[in-house]
Amino acid sequence: MSSTELASRPAPPSAWHMYRAMVGVGVFCGLLIVSVFQVTRPIIEHNKAEALKKAIFHVLPDASTSGTYRLNDAGGFEILEGEGIGEQLVYAGYDEKQELVGLAVQAQGMGYQDVIGLIYGYSFAEDAIVGVQVLESKETPGLGDKIETDPAFLENFERLDVSLVDDLSEMANPIVPVKHGAKTNPWEVDGITGATISSVAIAEILNRSAQYWTPRIRNHLDDFRREE
Repeated sequence: MSSTELASRPAPPSAWHMYRAMVGVGVFCGLLIVSVFQVTRPIIEHNKAEALKKAIFHVLPDASTSGTYRLNDAGGFEILEGEGIGEQLVYAGYDEKQELVGLAVQAQGMGYQDVIGLIYGYSFAEDAIVGVQVLESKETPGLGDKIETDPAFLENFERLDVSLVDDLSEMANPIVPVKHGAKTNPWEVDGITGATISSVAIAEILNRSAQYWTPRIRNHLDDFRREE
């Protein structure tokens, strides 16, 4: 190649220019992502709040209104002031006469694929969980998602025993999963054939949560009662 041809070739791009361009694209994409998140976050939070509100009345069907309470440092409950970020919350359900009919509690744990988030209704009058609704799940379609749709499985939670010992300090019996068709006690969860891991996960999530919450709720029921 002649010296004339070499002189006419364009100079290779500067490494600094390439680096600056890459950084610029990265910054722009980052700002775009943050902007989209900031715009959509209020919508997402609103939708979550609406879904939670509907779920509370689903698991407490006798309730017509609800109130949000936080667990305080003394071990009792008080009405939530503010957003309650990081607080331990329960939702009290009231009938048309403003009488307490039950509490709704959120819980979560690992399923087969990912975290399962749910809410359940607790009836202190029946000493039982009286309803469950899955709020978040990525279980396998057609198998694991039967925890949300299988009628026989959902029957477990029409009255799942969580009664306490006489001094109200702990549950008399833990919630335990059993093989499909093997349920003989009211505190057992009859599993789903083909979705064993997911159904066992639900039982374990409810057991951990109920072991923690039911004694605290029963010992402080007056905290939830509304004055006439």
